[in-house]
Amino acid sequence: MFSSNYALYVDLSNRVMSELSRFSPIQQIYSIDESWLDCTGLHDMRLLAYDICASVLKQTGIPVNVGIGTSKTLTKVSSFVSKRHPKSKGVFSFNTLTPQQQEHVLSHIPVEEVWNIGRRLTASLNALGIYSALQLRDADPPSMRARFGVVIEKTIRELRGESCIEIEKVAPAKKQIISSRSFGQHVTERADLEEALAHFVSNAAVKLRQQQSVAGMLHVFIQTDRFREDHPQYCPSIAVPLPMPTANTLRLQHWAVQALRSLYRDGFQYKKAGVMLADIHSQHIHQPDLFEKPQQESLVLMNAMDRLNEKFGKGTIRLAQDRAPNAWAMRQDRKLLAYTTDWEQLRLCR
Repeated sequence: MFSSNYALYVDLSNRVMSELSRFSPIQQIYSIDESWLDCTGLHDMRLLAYDICASVLKQTGIPVNVGIGTSKTLTKVSSFVSKRHPKSKGVFSFNTLTPQQQEHVLSHIPVEEVWNIGRRLTASLNALGIYSALQLRDADPPSMRARFGVVIEKTIRELRGESCIEIEKVAPAKKQIISSRSFGQHVTERADLEEALAHFVSNAAVKLRQQQSVAGMLHVFIQTDRFREDHPQYCPSIAVPLPMPTANTLRLQHWAVQALRSLYRDGFQYKKAGVMLADIHSQHIHQPDLFEKPQQESLVLMNAMDRLNEKFGKGTIRLAQDRAPNAWAMRQDRKLLAYTTDWEQLRLCR
């Protein structure tokens, strides 16, 4: 059991993704531990996949699994099998299977394990008698689209081998940005919750500015510990339409604190809090308020802070309300060393 070390995770992830990029000029980084490569036209994909596994392990020390398919959904299916089938040795290709073998594989994969099938959709599909990926593949696309939307139709067609979801060569701007964290201990004071929310807003606002966007909606939530049934439960949330779309941390923190003051109730032990920025669009394309002061000065200040923190380290410059974590800090008693990003910690490694 180890405590989280996000700086280490992100750095190692970047190293893995950089190594993967050597094998294809077209790459989509899907998450911190997932990536798609377009290898159209290349031969002997299994041999290439084993080369990828060996190269990433040698250069980063991280073991990886590779799934091969003619669509994104089938590569996810193949990856699912590669992690659970010992004989695959980390590589599984759906392309090399016979039709009978493909049906056998899909029949043993629960429908909830199919990409883009969430918990609610799983319940709806189960109600229709669809429990496996094979049953979903054999469903009628037009009728499923009429009932559940276009995403389910694309998923069905992708399970049939038809590529409907293209690889994104340029990552699109996020439509929602969430920043939240579970606390290392229960928090009861409103002031501590305000500090936590101010910190979460700062993190979310940085991501917003990095993609040159502004947000028109701010969601704030706080939660008690749902695993402590002996404690009273209280999990409120509120959505705040902003007077003017912004990426200014000062303004976002102001509204987050105002929202918290309407949500907070004394007598509860809070375990988690967070914010979500929504109604996001480009900072260059939005309707300003006729009577609102221009935001150029505030953007200059925010951009200056971002550059200083990028150069000298995260948290070098912060707003007063965004104090260092104290009562709401995560428990990190058993944190791994950040030996790839911190010279001081590197010398402690053996």
